[in-house]
Parts: sequence; C-alpha cells; structure tokens
Amino acid sequence: MSTVALLGTGIMGAAMGRNLLRTGHRLSVWNRTRERALPLEADGAVVAGTPAEAVAGADVIITMLADGPAVADAMAQAAPALSAGQVWAQMSTVGVRALDELGALAAGHGLVFVDAPVQGTRQPAEAGTLVILAAGPQDARLESVFDAVGGKVVRVGEVGAATRLKLAVITFGISLTSALGEALALAEALDVPAAGFAEVVTGGPMDSPFAQAKIAAIAAGDYTPSFTVANAETATRLIAEAAALAGVSVDLTEAAGARFRRAEARGHGAQDMAAGYFASFPD
Repeated sequence: MSTVALLGTGIMGAAMGRNLLRTGHRLSVWNRTRERALPLEADGAVVAGTPAEAVAGADVIITMLADGPAVADAMAQAAPALSAGQVWAQMSTVGVRALDELGALAAGHGLVFVDAPVQGTRQPAEAGTLVILAAGPQDARLESVFDAVGGKVVRVGEVGAATRLKLAVITFGISLTSALGEALALAEALDVPAAGFAEVVTGGPMDSPFAQAKIAAIAAGDYTPSFTVANAETATRLIAEAAALAGVSVDLTEAAGARFRRAEARGHGAQDMAAGYFASFPD
C-alpha cells in the first residue's frame, strides 16, 4: 500500500481518508481547521500541523479542498517538503483556469500530476464507490489509492480532460437539483403536498435515485450536507467560467447560481444544495 498525504478532510476528504486507512494505506492528513482532521487520528492517521509535514515522504499526495485557490495555497505551504517524483492526485473541483496554474506548480517541483476529480457526494465517498475521472499519467502508485476510494475509474486522456468532464457532469446535477427545488416550492405554494409530487414522478421517465434523494430531503426538511449550497454556488461560477472560455451559454447554471446565492444569504450555505429550495420564497 502507498503512503498517502491527504490535504483536506471535509465531508469528502474525511470519508476518503477512512477508506484509505481501512484498506491498509499509511496516511497523514492536514486540514486548515485542525479539529476537522482529528477524528481520523482515532482511525490510524497521523494528523500533521502543516501541509509540509503531511507530504514529507509520501508516495501519493491527494488534494481534496474547496477550490483552486485553497489547493494552490496548501501546496505552496507544502513546497519545502515536496520531492521530485511524488504523485499528486488533484481530486478537488477547481475549474479549468485553476487547473492550469496547479499543473505549472506541479511541473516546477517535478511532481507526477494527475487530474482526478471525483463524481459523487457523501454517501458514495463513505462507501468507497466514488467515480474517479482520471486524466494524465497512469502511475501504478495510484491503483490501490483509487481502488480504496472509488468504485469506478473513467480515464479520459491528458490532464485537463477530467476537469472538463467533471464540470459538464456537475452542471446536470446542479440544474436538476435547482429544478426540483423550484418545482417543490411551487407545489407548496399551491397547497400541493410533496408526497403527491413524488407519487407522480416515481417510476416514470423523470425518476432517478438522485431525484428521489433530493425530493426526500426537501420533503423531510433534512438538509444534512452531501454537497453544500456554498460548494454548489462555487461550482456554478467554475462552470460559467469554462463556458465563457468555450463560447457557450449556460443559462440554467447561471440561474441556479443566483438561487444558491439567495439561499446562502438566508443562512443555508452549510446545508445540502437541496436547500436552494428556500431561494423560491420571499425573505
């Protein structure tokens, strides 16, 4: 098993860390808020005080942080302890521009840079069944790491291809979540029970496990985060940035971003993105 340094132990990173430990990897972890990393210590991880301490001597470095600037900052702090030949699996959702900057940082330190964002939320992360979109070198040291945290690896070519694919896929999930929230808000305003909406959708062409999960969350008022409103809003900006570079319009994503910003302003930023539902109602 590889020695792994995991930078970022939020919802996704913590779950990935536990699966790495469960499968026998040696793991050092770092998180900006140290308290969020400490629970992994009981599972066998070494909690580092700095990114440099975490990456020293690691075969594989995983970044699982909020956005491109957070990844760049953590790796800049790690720089004194980086060694040429280490594998860096960049598994956060960072967008196309930030990825170019991170790739240059990796090249400057002689790292083997793999563009490997993941598709999935809390539940598949905990189950070790994330879909890993992998672009770049196929280094053997990553095989056991990917096996530990993912159920499927989709290889898509050179660095950058995986990030572009991730943005396209997450566009669908964000738009679907926003549409469901809007539909259920309208149903409530029209005195239509959520159960009635669910009964019509269930088993039909509009049904899916994802739709069922978000409908159930809104109906129950359970917004335990898998992917937060704040993260979803960040993703809409990354999608819009990529779309502008490509010369296409993403009207639904931009509207979803506005809804997430309203929900975040009303105190729902740390809740699951299904809480974008609250953007439909007046203050």
